[in-house]
Amino acid sequence: MSRVTNVNEAPVATGDYVVYWMIAARRTTHSFGLDHAIARAVELKRPLIVLEPLRVGYRWASDRLHAFVLQGMADNAAAFAKAGVTYHPYVEPAAGHGSGLLVALARHACLIVTDEQPGFFLPHMVAAAGAKLAVRLEQVDGNGLLPLRATDRAYPTAASFRRHLQKTLPSHILTFPAAAPLSRLARVVRGAAIPPAILRRWPAATPAMLAASVSALAELPIDHAVAPVSVHGGSRAAADVAEDFIEHKLERYGDGHNHPDDDAASGLSPYLHFGHIGTHDVVRRVWTQTGWDPSRLAGAKVTGAREGWWGLPRGPEAFLDELVTWRELGYGFCFHRSDYASFDSLPDWAQRTLGEHASDPRPEVYTLRQLETASTGDPVWNAAQRQLVGEGRIHNYLRMLWGKKILEWSPSPKAALATLIELNNKYALDGRDPNSYSGIFWTLGRFDRAWPTRPIFGAVRYMTSGSTLRKLRLKNYLARWSPQQMLVV
Repeated sequence: MSRVTNVNEAPVATGDYVVYWMIAARRTTHSFGLDHAIARAVELKRPLIVLEPLRVGYRWASDRLHAFVLQGMADNAAAFAKAGVTYHPYVEPAAGHGSGLLVALARHACLIVTDEQPGFFLPHMVAAAGAKLAVRLEQVDGNGLLPLRATDRAYPTAASFRRHLQKTLPSHILTFPAAAPLSRLARVVRGAAIPPAILRRWPAATPAMLAASVSALAELPIDHAVAPVSVHGGSRAAADVAEDFIEHKLERYGDGHNHPDDDAASGLSPYLHFGHIGTHDVVRRVWTQTGWDPSRLAGAKVTGAREGWWGLPRGPEAFLDELVTWRELGYGFCFHRSDYASFDSLPDWAQRTLGEHASDPRPEVYTLRQLETASTGDPVWNAAQRQLVGEGRIHNYLRMLWGKKILEWSPSPKAALATLIELNNKYALDGRDPNSYSGIFWTLGRFDRAWPTRPIFGAVRYMTSGSTLRKLRLKNYLARWSPQQMLVV
């Protein structure tokens, strides 16, 4: 199953260079996209130009999201400079100013290579670019262990997808991107010259911009009220987070990742979302830590079971189920369902039961502003919302409760969905990601089954803050995200 597909039918030209349009796999290691761009440059005996742009006109653009991406661009600039590869980090000063840059580069190019990612505005952007370009545009799927086209439909549940994954993955699991593709580059790949007219019209980002300085961000027409967080973006930070997780938390992930006070979550979601680290890199680190190798899958029985297929201890087994099964379930759903962000993408039973209970009385109805400012009567929910605003994430288990309570407190299921998308995508570093939409829509029934009927929820799974308090270790978490502590911080 090839990971490379043509976006358009334009020819490969006899140009001056190959362009890698880096839009999703924003890294210089473990990248099928970068591997393919280098291979094409060597094949065509042309140098490589890497274009990594950052738009300002996308929905929810903010200092928080821009800073995280820019920190990754700074890492990439250093890595490409060391390797002698021409790298052009472009940051739009105003919406639309980047229009025409790719076409201008393509006039002198043999072909363009880019990343395939099925979420947010990226598929539409790539398709539109392919229609404009006079040279071939090839896209490379580096989203997960299983290629997107290794599935023929959007799977309705994790269990059904898990069976398909266990049957199909062994034939793909030995194909990995290069760990360090820039370490020994052919001379032909290096030293491309970008036409001066292009540099004048679309200059590279300044060092201050790549450092995401306050003054540089202030010049951009983005939301300055959503401030950067302490979590640093980029491939170097991603590698540090992965190393710390695997060395200190992986073993207790199975029991501990649901408990906020245990601090056993990986923290990798934002880095995976922005492509600062890839699934293959993380999986290889897990295999190395546990002494596992793919030969252990030989003859593995396809059961669809959540545990046992990898043959690992509970912590690594549970983590791989999250990283591979659940994450790739969401990516596959977005790939096969362009309406993945709409209410109509919910399973029929969920739409029906939520519709039947849409007019049920609510115990409370909060406005978007009340929810955004954590002004509800529920201290557990308020703590989760404060974490989202203050840190750019919500603890995994509490994210489920957070969504369920918004459904309970909204005037209708469709209003709840709009609020969930707005708050998540505005504040979460991993918002707008296919896997993030999985979490949002799970609260409304996607990838789940029908449960006993209740008011408001119908047959959609119900959760309460009271039961969460009884189940989880939360004392330190609630103290950390209390209003008093937030004032101190």
